Parts: sequence; structure tokens; C-alpha cells
Amino acid sequence: MAVTDIKQFAHLTDADVEAIGRELDEMRRDLEESRGARDAAYIRNAIKLQRGLAVGGRAALFASAFPPAWIAGTAMLGLAKIIENMELGHNVIHGQWDWMNDPEVHSSAWEWDTACPSEQWKHSHNFVHHKYTNVVGKDDDVGYGILRVTRDQKWHPVYLAQPLTNALLATFFQYGVALHDLNIKEIRRGRKDPRTTWRQLKQIGRKVGRQIGKDYVLFPLLSGPQFLSTLTANATANLMRNLWSYTVIFCGHFPDGAEKFTVEEFENETPHEWYLRQMLGSANFRAGPVMAFMSGNLCYQIEHHLFPDLPSNRYAEMSQRIRALCEKYDLPYTTGSFTHQYMQTLRTLWKLSLPDRFLTATPDAAPETASEQGGTVQALRRPTQQHRRAG
Repeated sequence: MAVTDIKQFAHLTDADVEAIGRELDEMRRDLEESRGARDAAYIRNAIKLQRGLAVGGRAALFASAFPPAWIAGTAMLGLAKIIENMELGHNVIHGQWDWMNDPEVHSSAWEWDTACPSEQWKHSHNFVHHKYTNVVGKDDDVGYGILRVTRDQKWHPVYLAQPLTNALLATFFQYGVALHDLNIKEIRRGRKDPRTTWRQLKQIGRKVGRQIGKDYVLFPLLSGPQFLSTLTANATANLMRNLWSYTVIFCGHFPDGAEKFTVEEFENETPHEWYLRQMLGSANFRAGPVMAFMSGNLCYQIEHHLFPDLPSNRYAEMSQRIRALCEKYDLPYTTGSFTHQYMQTLRTLWKLSLPDRFLTATPDAAPETASEQGGTVQALRRPTQQHRRAG
């Protein structure tokens, strides 16, 4: 089940947690002080690349009756949408480039090319998710209100359809994200002001209308006789972006080792224990420079959760220091291949669609969610901890 005492779970003393926190504070200061021209050049070049791909893709689709042109145009447009969503939109809205004081890449001005209004994303993601990361009952990203990803979520017959629900979420991911900040659970319970709900729905409706009008009316019309082929190309590019962003995000949050936490643990945590929760509640996947860029550098999800407002192009170098810190204190640095992390996630989703009586692992030592009570799991995970302290 979820972790109730993070220090006990991690086998750390109060002094250890404070020392880890001081080292992470120092990392933040070092990076903030070293931001400069190369970081600014990085984000500006990323924007140029994204816009070049979008323009090239749109241009190629004017000849989309010719199959190679349709394939090339769709591929370029899909890549442009992925880059805009992952490396630009997500990271700019986090405020990673606010230090440049450039209105083009400031979090207050960026509206991304997806169905979710950036204002609502800032609340549901930047505030709720990053403050309450993996706290069951506080972080709505734990299952997104429709998926069971830990046994801390009570089983209901609706979860039998979870493999299908998950596939539909992946396919229409931008719309799932758009509805996220509505907090449908609170609406059902009558705890949300209807005026707030209506205001959000109108904002979502306007944004969805603009997106549909742009991708499925305006650009197809501009291509004249290629209307239908351009429309299918736009739909395919949006599907590419949806599937990719869904998979990257799920690989960072639901593989084995991305732990969950109780509300009581959160309410008692110190600022430095917040760092520890981010480290234990996130997972990375291995990626080269190109794949890292295409994932918005969220292959470094641990680093992102520790420092969500620092430039994403610096996560790779930060990961070396974070990994060394984990080794120093015998903490897990959860990572694996992209395929491995996603296969673990799928296994969890399929398995937890069933009632608990059909599951074999004990709740405290389940691979998808362990706790400080699962002693054998922790002993296997950190076999050198007690010996290192004794030495």
C-alpha cells in the first residue's frame, strides 16, 4: 500500500534527509546561476525547428494526393505537434524559461497546440500534481480519476474495462487532459461550485472549437482539392502526438518503483522530505539525445519532479548528480528502457483491473506500489544500507 513514513521507507535518519535536501538546494542554485546564452539558444532553436517542421508539413500536404507527399507531410506535422507539446508547451508553461524575460517563451503568454487551456493545465498539473505528487487522494494524476494504478484505490466493477479505458485515453489523450482540471469526482459529490464548472467548460469548449476548426476545417480548406487527404493527415498527426505524450507520461509515473504516498505522510513532511517524495515517486527511462528531445526531456522525470521550473535541456547533466546522490544514500534511481517501463505500466493496469482476491502479491510488497511494511522488498532494494551506516 502507499508509504506512510517516508524516512522509514527509505531507511534514512532526519540528518540524512536534511543532508540530501541541502545537496539538492545547492544543485538548484548552481543551475540557476549557470543559466545563460546556451540555454536561450537551445529553446530558440527548438522553436525554429518546430515551426520549420510545421510549415514543411503543411506545404507537403498541398500535394498530399501523391502518397509520398502525404507520408512526408504527416510525419513532419506529427513531429512538430510532438515537439510543441512536449519540449515547448509543457516546459514553457512550467516557467522554465521565464528567467529570459522574453514574452515569446514566458509561461504567462504561451497557449499550446492542444485541447487543454494552458490556464487550467497550470492548476491541475503545475500546482496540484507537482505539489501532491503521488499522494493518494490528493494527486488526481494517480489514475486520472478513471484508472486504478495502486491497490490503495478501492476496486470497483468499472475497472474491469480498464484495458479498454486505457486504450481510449491514449488515443484521445489531449481531450482527457482537457477535462482533467474539471475534477469530475468533486462534481459528482456536489462539492464544486457549478459556476466554476461552467466557466471551465466554456473555456474548454472555446479551445476545442479553435483546435477542431484549425485542424479539420481551415487547413483542409486551404489545401483545396486535397481537403480529405489533408484532414486525414491532421488527424493522424494529432494521433501521433496523443499516443506519444501519453506513453512518455505513463512511463514516468506508473512503472514499478514509482511509489505512492498517504495524505498523512504528506501532511507531516518537511520541505526536504518533499524532495525525497519526488525522487521516490517518479521514474525515468533511458534515451539518447534525439529521444530525450522528443520526450520534452521527460525521460528524466525524476529530475523534472525535483526541479520542474528549471530548463529541461539541463536535466541530462543534473541526472548524473542525482544518480550519485541516490547511490550515496542507497536510494533507488528508478530507470529502465522505454519498452520495459511501459510494459510494467501495462501489466499494472491490466492486473489492477481485477479484484484484489485474484492478485498474488501482498498489498505492502506489490511491485507497482510498496510500503515501509514490505520489509523484504526494501531489503532487496537497498541491501547495502545498514552495512554502509555500520562502516
